Amino acid sequence: MSEQPDQRPDRRPDRRPDRPARGARGARAVTVQRTERLTPSLVRLVVGGPGLDGFEPSLFADSYIKVLFLHPDTPRPLPRTEDGRVAVDQVRDAVPPEQAPRMRSYTVRGFDADRQELTVDFVVHGDEGIAGPWAGSAQVGDEMLFLGPGPGGYQPDPTADRHLLVGDLSALPAIAAALEQLPADAVGDAVVEVHDETDELPVTAPAGVRVAWVHQGDAVAGTRLVEAVLALPWSDGDVQAFVHGEAGAVRQLRRYLRTERGMSLDRLSVSGYWRLGDDDEGWRRGKRDWTATVEADEAGAPAAPVG
Repeated sequence: MSEQPDQRPDRRPDRRPDRPARGARGARAVTVQRTERLTPSLVRLVVGGPGLDGFEPSLFADSYIKVLFLHPDTPRPLPRTEDGRVAVDQVRDAVPPEQAPRMRSYTVRGFDADRQELTVDFVVHGDEGIAGPWAGSAQVGDEMLFLGPGPGGYQPDPTADRHLLVGDLSALPAIAAALEQLPADAVGDAVVEVHDETDELPVTAPAGVRVAWVHQGDAVAGTRLVEAVLALPWSDGDVQAFVHGEAGAVRQLRRYLRTERGMSLDRLSVSGYWRLGDDDEGWRRGKRDWTATVEADEAGAPAAPVG
């Protein structure tokens, strides 16, 4: 991913939104090995070092890590756990609440076990946010801390009759990874919204999967993505879909796929990675309510026609 403003919030009243889950208190420390500007909005970092010892990403296309960003005033050296990882709870407790470590979720774009190198793609919007500016200015030798990997939840099913992959820049790394995992005879569509043609990224896909780039331009994020998906021809059969990105667009597409196309949730991986008007922390605080609203809205919609 690019940055995924926490697709799996597990909010509890007694836990800060940025606090790592219990049992995940040891962060791996790695260093930047290479950087590459893929497009004006995407930066690729390849990280490595002893901190990757024993690292094994899941087989899911959207396997992810949680990158930690520390406040500049965080005391150094960082405390360590018995296995040599950074003791995140101790780091957090050593600073005021407003200086607590921030977390951002990113797709594991690639992992080379032989070279012990992990590849992560970051969305960069100038000075906006925390992770983007850091990634945009990262240099070889810089340290990166992360928790994970998390398992993810989507894997292309080779038995599906058709595949549908939909998202914006935040979902592009997961979509690209999924395209690479599709069987050679797969058919379907991948629809990705980017700012303009300069953000189109070469991807590897089976010959039967059409990759369409939608240019946001001056439109509201997600608007043209939704229009493009609704305009796709629909074929009968078993369809598996991955739909991730801006929450408003995801909500519209989920309703369309569930109520008009009759897709069951077990064939649909769908989540809002971010929401217009919210920063990452704000979106995570409100995501549970958003999900409940989406489900209630869906429950009240007319049933999809049969046949």
